[in-house]
Amino acid sequence: MKIGNIDLGEKPVFLAPMEDVTDPSFRYICKKWGADMMYTEFVSSDGLVHDSEKSFAKFKTSDEEAPIGIQIYGSIPEAMVDAARLADRAQEIVGGHGADVIDINFGCPVSKIAKRGAGSGMLREPDKLVAITKAIVEAVPDKPVTVKTRLGYDENSLIIVDLAERLQDVGIQALTIHGRTRCQMYKGEADWTLIGKVKDNPRMKIPIIGNGDITDPVKAKEAFDRYGVDGIMIARATYGHPWIFKEIKHYLATGEILPSLSVVDRVTLAKEHLSKSLEFKGNRVGILEMRRHLSCYFKGLPDFKETRMRLVTLNDPAELYSTLDYVAQRWGGYELTQTHSVYETN
Repeated sequence: MKIGNIDLGEKPVFLAPMEDVTDPSFRYICKKWGADMMYTEFVSSDGLVHDSEKSFAKFKTSDEEAPIGIQIYGSIPEAMVDAARLADRAQEIVGGHGADVIDINFGCPVSKIAKRGAGSGMLREPDKLVAITKAIVEAVPDKPVTVKTRLGYDENSLIIVDLAERLQDVGIQALTIHGRTRCQMYKGEADWTLIGKVKDNPRMKIPIIGNGDITDPVKAKEAFDRYGVDGIMIARATYGHPWIFKEIKHYLATGEILPSLSVVDRVTLAKEHLSKSLEFKGNRVGILEMRRHLSCYFKGLPDFKETRMRLVTLNDPAELYSTLDYVAQRWGGYELTQTHSVYETN
């Protein structure tokens, strides 16, 4: 599969862009465990236009993460075009690797985004959505532009088959489809049949990436085999489980399910993740933003409530590392299985 000139190999597995989750430390870990392509947290076009330090900080990527996309969102055409041009210059502006791809978020269902007409809220105005995409493609002619979106705004407007053609016609070079509507949010089951219809459409020539409810290697293989997608994207199933990329790729290659990661190995991974978070964000922010991950790495351990509370309330790095060492000592012989994994939360 290729996005422009970027060769991602056969059946690539993507890390979905997730606000407050896919920061540099988590991307580092996911890349190490086999993610073929990743994206930044989504960046507000309004924030960029108004010179928001927080927005520009999300532009920073590293060579080790490549290939990587910068994802932008918004509803004002002029601001979106300006944001795309700034993302194209990310390396010049903030240093680091920059963007290999500019991705447009037309999929976020969160009310504060969608009700302003951005994210999946744009699905209520497909003509405007296509016009913005066309303008961005023309504004960054040397960079592949991709789109992430949903099936439609609600069950009465499942427009994705037609919309996919229109987006291809204005020049995007890959399309990621989450198999839910905006109104579904993350409830119910993702409908992959419409993703399959987009892929089966003889007019479609660009890669189609499927997203939604891929929580284990078996479901990943089914997505490729049953619906014919070119790639798959993993989102919530990566919480506390970034080694899912290795599991999926191993299963696709061999048909074998890898053993679940041991508690001791999870502690080693959590410590590495914490170290990277502190390196990138400093002690205060680095610890705060690690809490969502530390609460998931050890899901399923018995009598863990008190220790979990320590992991999500401590503010001193040394105490956190000491608590993680205690986890390895106390539960090192306990076998976590798929039943005890974060799959249950997705």
